[in-house]
Amino acid sequence: MADGRLFSSWVPMRRTSSHGRTSSIRTIGASAGLPRRESLATAMAQSAPRRTLTVMDNVIEVSGLRKTYGSLVAVQDVSFSVRRGEIFGVLGPNGAGKTTTVESIAGLRRPNAGAIRVLGLDPERDGRQLRQRLGVQLQQATLPDRLKVWEALELFASFYQAPADWRRLVEEWDLTEKENASFASLSGGQRQRLFIALALVGDPEVVILDELTSGLDPQARRATWELVRAVRDAGTTVVLVTHFMDEAERLCDRLAIIDEGRIVASGSPRDLIDGIGVEPRVRFTANGSDLGFLEAVAGVSRVMREGGDAVVHGRGPILARVASALAEHDIHPLDLRAVHPSLEDVFLALTGKQLRD
Repeated sequence: MADGRLFSSWVPMRRTSSHGRTSSIRTIGASAGLPRRESLATAMAQSAPRRTLTVMDNVIEVSGLRKTYGSLVAVQDVSFSVRRGEIFGVLGPNGAGKTTTVESIAGLRRPNAGAIRVLGLDPERDGRQLRQRLGVQLQQATLPDRLKVWEALELFASFYQAPADWRRLVEEWDLTEKENASFASLSGGQRQRLFIALALVGDPEVVILDELTSGLDPQARRATWELVRAVRDAGTTVVLVTHFMDEAERLCDRLAIIDEGRIVASGSPRDLIDGIGVEPRVRFTANGSDLGFLEAVAGVSRVMREGGDAVVHGRGPILARVASALAEHDIHPLDLRAVHPSLEDVFLALTGKQLRD
């Protein structure tokens, strides 16, 4: 959670542990980085038990959600549904209301208005049942400093009636070498991977991952994306909360874009991008060259300058045509590249502003 408190409000009631080790922990603790090898994602998808999926079956339904904190309206009239077996993104800038929305879905916040159903359950009324079927990795969370990785996983597994094998999660999320390490000794990326493993240890039907890759380097982010796809492919519905446009575009089957507490658009990334009608562009360093001749190239609609770069807008095989025209004028930019419309363009078109961190 945003205040970094322990997850004691989330975990289900404890059951008698069936694992070999006996944990000495008496109190409940809290509710990614790069796997050792890329094949882990494949192995994960193959080894995990698969669920029978009905793709069009909605596992989450949110209608008219409103949440205020005093005079601050954090979420206003938010409505969307999540289908079984998909990766659904909740995308928007920091402070847009994303975390408040998913914490309401998880039963960790009480909305002022609206209706929520998760797997047919009311998060407020049916919280105990829901926690057996829903996993949550929150944006900020913590554990007792001396709690070891294996202790946390075994403890959390003991709260579920039919948990996943936490030892398999240790391997999948690259925590084997840290299995006996204390929470306080873990790096930021290792802590993130541990919280993801804790969210999955109950073998949930739905898992919420809030700002999954914040603080991870680019290579670690992409490796984590592969594992998230493997989680989805094994039958778990994923709700991915992120402010990274590229992450949402590459991972999500569908998404809702939230800004200032409201949904401004929803749909598949491709449909949202196609819907704004932004032309493809070609960009390169201009170095002061006269580029007026590019306006006569077939398919080109306009030629602009942005700082030291030239940006050519148009339709069709515009990259090939611009490259040919430049070569005819003995101009050979080394950074000539196509720039395709993205979710960043969607957000700009809908809100009139760039996505802010």
